[in-house]
Amino acid sequence: MTDKGLDADGFIAREGSLSRVQKEFVAVVDVAREQIAAAFDRTRLHSAYLCGSIPRGTAIPAVSDLDLVLALHHDPTTTDRADADALEAMLDASFSQVNGVGTLLFSTDTLLSDLERHDLGWFVACLCTPLFGDDLAARLPRYRPTSLRARETNGDLDLMLPQWRKRAVTISSDTERRALTRVVSRRIVRTGFTLVMPRWGGWTSDLAHSAEIFAGHYPQRAAQMRLAAATARTPTADAGTISMLIDNLGPWLATEYTAVHGHKTSRT
Repeated sequence: MTDKGLDADGFIAREGSLSRVQKEFVAVVDVAREQIAAAFDRTRLHSAYLCGSIPRGTAIPAVSDLDLVLALHHDPTTTDRADADALEAMLDASFSQVNGVGTLLFSTDTLLSDLERHDLGWFVACLCTPLFGDDLAARLPRYRPTSLRARETNGDLDLMLPQWRKRAVTISSDTERRALTRVVSRRIVRTGFTLVMPRWGGWTSDLAHSAEIFAGHYPQRAAQMRLAAATARTPTADAGTISMLIDNLGPWLATEYTAVHGHKTSRT
């Protein structure tokens, strides 16, 4: 892999591997694999994946979360979601190394669909590490850091902003505010990076690096994006930071993104 996250042919390289899991998290991953298999038989589950900082080898004990993706043979049901919630609770309670567990559920039809080819399909092929089952990446194309990729992953920030504003005025605790700023700041940094990704010509999931790459193209917004990256790592309940993200940087970024890459294909 080059320093721009590409393989020798210029395609985005799969960023994670089980071989990169740090020793502090090996037991977590092993138990997660066993418990997924126990909770979801193969009539429901096609394949399971690990994503995020743990398979990248950059996780921080007691800070990083465990991110899982389950590809099902059918559209997720309420039973599937309940079983995933129970799995998350068990793993979170069992391992102090992780600060929360999240599980995404999708059908294989969705992940392999033309509509999701450059969003969820790319996500599985490039950002997810197989735990078991037949790897769906074998049925997906290889990807380059193009404007199409940018549009189909983060070209809907304008739809997220009203939802975040609504949530911001209804939450009442600092814990909830920190959770919101974490979600918002991560999404904004990733959107800022993919805005300039085709010009930079590579891929990274590192938020601090993403902010610096963005800053090289939009110096007038560099300080705000660096603050967003810092907030993503250490969430704050500060009302001014939340307002800056949702009411200032976010709207500007959504407008610029649409002007450069267009709007994400509608999912409705």
